[in-house]
Amino acid sequence: MTKTPDSDAKKHPYIGRFAPSPTGPLHIGSLMTAVASFLDARAHNGTWLVRMEDLDPPRTQPGAAERILDTLQFYGLDWDGDVLYQSQRSPLYQSLVDQLLQQQNAFYCTCSRTDIFALTGSATYPGTCRRCYQKPQKPAAIRIKVSPNLTRFHDLLQGWVETKLDQDGGDFVIQRKDGLFAYHLAVVLDDAAQGVTHIVRGCDLLDSAFRHRYLQTLLQLPHPVYAHLPVIVNPQGQKLSKQTHAEAIPLSNPLPHLHYCLQALGQKPPQSLLATDKETLLAWAVEQWQIQRVPHRRSLQQPTA
Repeated sequence: MTKTPDSDAKKHPYIGRFAPSPTGPLHIGSLMTAVASFLDARAHNGTWLVRMEDLDPPRTQPGAAERILDTLQFYGLDWDGDVLYQSQRSPLYQSLVDQLLQQQNAFYCTCSRTDIFALTGSATYPGTCRRCYQKPQKPAAIRIKVSPNLTRFHDLLQGWVETKLDQDGGDFVIQRKDGLFAYHLAVVLDDAAQGVTHIVRGCDLLDSAFRHRYLQTLLQLPHPVYAHLPVIVNPQGQKLSKQTHAEAIPLSNPLPHLHYCLQALGQKPPQSLLATDKETLLAWAVEQWQIQRVPHRRSLQQPTA
């Protein structure tokens, strides 16, 4: 990857990761993300990890994690080391939440979304409960305090991006009222624990990256290099997902889907690769991979049948 001005990761060996949520099978959009992440790691002789972000039991589909892993292997995307499951890491998350509360960098919040909208006319949290450091009797979420400072970083594909978190959502949740830990907290702690240096993922998570970098700074953790890929959208402009009824990629001939992913990622694979096998295709892709060829856009249209 190209070195960037704010990269801590450039000093360390490359460690990348693919971190799906087991809410259903992989679709072509999630496969494209996995392919890009895999190729970027392998092209840099790096480590490629897989992590299951299974923090939300009501959304987790039985058997989905196993099917995702089977799909990755079927498509030749073999990972390094053991798969990490976030559902097994609650003690770590809880210890950090407790620490942040003790430091008064986090607080209890009993506000509902309706309460917030009634006060602000938007989803941006107005700081109502900012001084609540003792657990109330009624159910409460835990929010992290954000500063009014500008959060800015360089993304390899989207360029320089910035926001002010106090105006863009405000103090954000790190533990829900039902006790489940929020994605923002878990992903930051796990990336640091696994030594992740480079994050290649979909542009739907670009806004989340501001919160992740804020937490990394607060917790004095390294900042990974980010590359946010364009996401594949359906004809209605919606990101492919379980909610938009995205089709699962088949466990049949992997070549057409791998070839499509390389095309969508701007790598210009020759048609002759379709007459080879996945090992040959992926070897070509690793050798030829250039992340700057990926379209510097937020979205791509879903392929037609």
